[in-house]
Amino acid sequence: AQCVRWEAGKGGPSRGLECPLWCVLCRGGKERLKQACQRGRGALRLPADMLSLRLPQLFDIHQVPKVFREDGIMSGYRHPRSSALDCILSSFQMTNETVNIWTHFLPTWYFLWRFSMLCTSLDFLTDSYTWPLLVYMLLICLYPFTSSCAHTFSSMSAEARHICYFFDYGALSLYSLGCAITYGSYAMPDCWVNSWLHQHFVTIGVANSLFCTSMSCYSRFVELQFPHKSKILRTAAFIVPFLFDSFPLFYRLLSCCWGSCSPSEALASHSYHLLFAFLTCFLFASHLPERLAPGRFDYIGHSHQLFHVCAVVGTHFQMEAVLTDMASRKDWLMSHSSLPSFPATMGVLVLGILLNLGIIGIFSTGLPRTPRQSTLAHLHQE
Repeated sequence: AQCVRWEAGKGGPSRGLECPLWCVLCRGGKERLKQACQRGRGALRLPADMLSLRLPQLFDIHQVPKVFREDGIMSGYRHPRSSALDCILSSFQMTNETVNIWTHFLPTWYFLWRFSMLCTSLDFLTDSYTWPLLVYMLLICLYPFTSSCAHTFSSMSAEARHICYFFDYGALSLYSLGCAITYGSYAMPDCWVNSWLHQHFVTIGVANSLFCTSMSCYSRFVELQFPHKSKILRTAAFIVPFLFDSFPLFYRLLSCCWGSCSPSEALASHSYHLLFAFLTCFLFASHLPERLAPGRFDYIGHSHQLFHVCAVVGTHFQMEAVLTDMASRKDWLMSHSSLPSFPATMGVLVLGILLNLGIIGIFSTGLPRTPRQSTLAHLHQE
């Protein structure tokens, strides 16, 4: 009949782990278990909040402010004023962001592993031919990690949500810059090498990166009033750098279709990358399948999760294509063009980071401040 029984050791008070504890779940057992835990905490001298750790509460779409709502996602929202600890704990809880977090956090470690393997086989310090690859590898490790952090901490406040995604957009725009640097060094068609476009490819890539960050950050300011306009602006912000970076690939693939070149392993990987890139764009713009069945894909299977998976798989094929081009075309490229320089690779990367951070800072200071009381009042009203 006794749900929880705490037996002290013979001859004295409780001595922590030496004291047996029997717990039986029955009527009233929860409260007695809580009391036993408190007594056990005192015996073990644990912090008061360690045994009271709970997973964050989840909310439906009508219970959170509009800025936190996603099309077709009806449930699984975290508290809009979550603490940093709550955000971290929610990554181990099934919310509508959990899969988003892990589908970019785990690939980060995959790309870091591939990077570490390359560090053992290539001389990134003294071989300038590898510097464009170094920039690229750094950025394909950066963008999924930044995305994972953005999805993790985006529920701390409305301002934090915007800033998190500002950094997410900045990392993606830097990734597009890394693609421009890498394609300009390894993937240019033979007939384009040393042309005007080749000589200014990276410069235009820097401009595209700044355009991408600026336009995507601006789109968040008009999202509530003009959601369709915001989606168009944000989609265009990422399509423009992608199309420009991919011009050399389109030309090489079309040349092979016309029979002026022979298929290669690199072109096959480039083709897979472009296929997944177009699929990624489609998922980002269409919000399928959750638009067709709102509430059915809240936790698993909605478009942003599929978007993450396709982006990572596409990046994998892109990395394989870049590595193949770099190795197979090395002799020809070194004899027909100049070697990559430090300012044109690492210097451009540092410049791009500084300029994008400046843009993020400008947009962050322009965010409207939402009082904490108004957010909490919205939850109470709902």
